[in-house]
Amino acid sequence: MAAPGKGAAFRLPPLPTIGEIIKLFRLKALKQLSQNFLLDLRLTDKIVKQAGELKNAHVCEVGPGPGGITRSILSAGVEQLLLIEKDARFIPGLQMLSEAAPGKVRIVHGDILTYKMEKAFPKHLKKNWEDEPPDIHIIGNLPFSVSTPLIIKWLENVSKRDGPFIYGRTQMTLTFQKEVGERLTANPGSSQRSRLSIMAQHLCTVENCFIIPGQAFVPKPEVDVAVVHFTPLVQPKIQQPFELVEKVVQSVFQFRRKYCFRGIETLFPENGRLKRTEQLMMTADVDPTLRPFQLSMSQFRNLCNAYRKMCDEDPSLFVFNYREELRQKKMTRGLLGSTGQPEQTEEKNQL
Repeated sequence: MAAPGKGAAFRLPPLPTIGEIIKLFRLKALKQLSQNFLLDLRLTDKIVKQAGELKNAHVCEVGPGPGGITRSILSAGVEQLLLIEKDARFIPGLQMLSEAAPGKVRIVHGDILTYKMEKAFPKHLKKNWEDEPPDIHIIGNLPFSVSTPLIIKWLENVSKRDGPFIYGRTQMTLTFQKEVGERLTANPGSSQRSRLSIMAQHLCTVENCFIIPGQAFVPKPEVDVAVVHFTPLVQPKIQQPFELVEKVVQSVFQFRRKYCFRGIETLFPENGRLKRTEQLMMTADVDPTLRPFQLSMSQFRNLCNAYRKMCDEDPSLFVFNYREELRQKKMTRGLLGSTGQPEQTEEKNQL
């Protein structure tokens, strides 16, 4: 066989089909792990094509399962392929693929949510953040149960330039439920605009590549599936710490059908809440009667910058937790109610 990058392209030898692998190892998709197998190699090739040029690249595939996308990645002529699979039942089938591509495949039996991605690739692949993305790609047909927590975790890694982004602006091509894919790419004014839209788009260029119909999977999920491509931005659109942006965005979308000031109020303790909410919105120059999904990225940036300034002036502000305040009030009411008298006063106040 020709050396990588020289001469003929890499080709896998004849192998059992994915369907045969599933029968051979008696593999069954587990509902509790929200597993769905993609058997059509034309579709797996199409997913891999969205990642861009993979010849001689280093790729990490998340949750390869029976190995459909794995075959398409190897056929693209990658230098090295790291497979991270949580379900031990798939390891023997993946080892068969590894033997068919000597020296190219490394299999890790582990959980992607805890795997140390900063040690996944050779150090010589590192690039400066301002440079073009490194020859590293993350690809995965993610189980629905893990897709949202995983992308939030990776977006935090993008913000901090650690984990798989210690090597530079590593690109990702991942699958999500169609609705989640729409949220990730939703524009201001869209009914799908959400916390996920802001968190993803302020850190990455996010592209909804194409939709795979549910019937292409085994077993067939109740929803269609979106293939989404992420490229981290050189400069985030909101230049504040990830935790601060997440807190502001989460608060705004807490009451997505109400005016945005209603969610922004939850950033502040009850004592002085109205005054501080007005102060924040005036400083940020945001119309309090806009709905959360109508706010633009620049308006979210202004809100985050203004909130940061207020937190710098009052460090106790950032650790304030609205839900905890509600819980404490509920407990206090319960204790007062057991004595009888203060509960009557509460009723009078409500009247």
